[in-house]
Amino acid sequence: MLKPITLATGLVALGATAAFAHITLEKGDAPAGSAYKAVLRVGHGCDGSPTVKVIVRIPEGVIAVKPMPHAGWDVATAKGKYAKAYDYYGTPLTGGVTEITWSGGRLLDEHYDEFVFRGMLADDLAPGMIYFPVVQECEAGAERWIEIPEAGKTADDYESPAPGLNVLPKE
Repeated sequence: MLKPITLATGLVALGATAAFAHITLEKGDAPAGSAYKAVLRVGHGCDGSPTVKVIVRIPEGVIAVKPMPHAGWDVATAKGKYAKAYDYYGTPLTGGVTEITWSGGRLLDEHYDEFVFRGMLADDLAPGMIYFPVVQECEAGAERWIEIPEAGKTADDYESPAPGLNVLPKE
């Protein structure tokens, strides 16, 4: 028979696992006009199946994005035009990376890993939440972390929330 303390500890651990079962950003807030190092934390595969591809969509207002190579994985970027020109150290920037794909690796379900990129948060990015939708492809199946909360809701209200960053006012 399980001791009450052991059972309670197990239930707390199970609840904590469920709360952290999504792909999340390591740092949850940053001021507009600052450099931002995004660390996408991948804590599991797809119902036990290993992760073989991670695709992240870059939101408008996050500019000059560069992915970090990841040992054992190929990295590719898709580029496009921004909705407007952004000031990048005195130079107008009208386009850049809109999506990053890491593929060719194999992250077992029981392992944890991080995928990193850096970029600038535009000077005129409005304070509030922005989201980085992620598709996690596995050997069998996929997880689509793409749900963006409606007004009045938070990521906790969704089963598959996109990783979010709270943009703070420019310092």
